[in-house]
Amino acid sequence: MTFAQRGRSLSVSGFLLAGAIGIISSTQTWLTVERADAGEAILVPGASALVLLAPLSLAVLALGAALSISGKAVRLVFGVLAAATALFLGWSTLQLLLAEPFDAVSATVTEVTGLAGGAAVHEVVASIVPSAWPYIALVGWVILLVASVVVLTTWRGWKVGGRRYRTDHVEVVHDGPVDAVDSWDELSRGTDPTR
Repeated sequence: MTFAQRGRSLSVSGFLLAGAIGIISSTQTWLTVERADAGEAILVPGASALVLLAPLSLAVLALGAALSISGKAVRLVFGVLAAATALFLGWSTLQLLLAEPFDAVSATVTEVTGLAGGAAVHEVVASIVPSAWPYIALVGWVILLVASVVVLTTWRGWKVGGRRYRTDHVEVVHDGPVDAVDSWDELSRGTDPTR
């Protein structure tokens, strides 16, 4: 297996794995909002904390599947798009983890408490605690970025379809009489059964 073939299989696997991680993590709790009024904690899923996460993950899955059948130019475009997606998702996830993401939780807090506006949200929120899922998603975005780099560095060596098929001619030798129907059948295919 050549480097380009290994790169192809690893990158497609990376795209699909990153997409699966993204879709699963988008349904899980990314952030827990502790309320100042000692009410029930507010759970913020990834799809709410990072709005484009779920659709972009689906796009990554489609991209990985398309890579297995697409031509070279399309692979180059997909590689660039995937790298841009990975950078965007990674940066957005880091922002959620490194800063208190009031913008990400405000819609969820408003939906639960009925309070709108930045000041009201700040009054209700005592603390914002990230779960393990943003970190898991971040691993997925790193895998996506690595797969994109592999695509961009090996796209010229990939063949359309990825496989070559070879057909070997097999000579058929008949011992004994030849049936007339079979003879005509074989003659029509360009072989002479009487030889």
